[in-house]
Amino acid sequence: MTPIDLDAVDHLLSTTRAVRRRLDLHRPVGREVIEECLKLAIQAPTGSNSQGWRWVVVTDADKRAALAELYRRVWEPYAGMVAPDASDAQQQRVYSSAAYLAEHFHEVPVHVVPCVYGRPGAEAFSGASLFGSIFPAVWSFQLALRSRGLGSVLTTMHLGHEAEAAALLGIPDNVTQVGLLPVAYFTGDDFKPAQRRPVAELTYWDFWKE
Repeated sequence: MTPIDLDAVDHLLSTTRAVRRRLDLHRPVGREVIEECLKLAIQAPTGSNSQGWRWVVVTDADKRAALAELYRRVWEPYAGMVAPDASDAQQQRVYSSAAYLAEHFHEVPVHVVPCVYGRPGAEAFSGASLFGSIFPAVWSFQLALRSRGLGSVLTTMHLGHEAEAAALLGIPDNVTQVGLLPVAYFTGDDFKPAQRRPVAELTYWDFWKE
């Protein structure tokens, strides 16, 4: 087997963060780097090798502004409901970061809308099959971006107005948008692993633990 640099891989996997405040709103992002990352993304597994993923890359300023407005129309009432207590410093940071992104969404140089052919049904099998055929590729895309000095975050707020976004971007009725990724080079130095609960608390072997 070809040797793999596990230290590099582990670092990439443990430091690919949801980047909001540290997106560089002024540095252009070339088409070639997006295409390079998408070429890696579509190597991800997909159900029955269907390869039903499609990617709408939005660089037009007016369309980015329109998508940002759809995002804010959901974010603003949501933000009022989830504002954290002032004593919770970590959640305050997350909330502040999310609010910053909502305010500046239209300034992010590239918006990527991952899509997949099909519509989810009401049963769990249908939804899991559909989303399971696109989200591995979305994560691969984000990892590829990170390795090249770009940041992203998977957002879903604009899906509250999915039909309007579809009309704006010419997305057919039989295609599902699964999110909206603002993409830009990130500012500052490296990222650190996040604080997470121990795996032992989250993992059950052979039976659900109460």
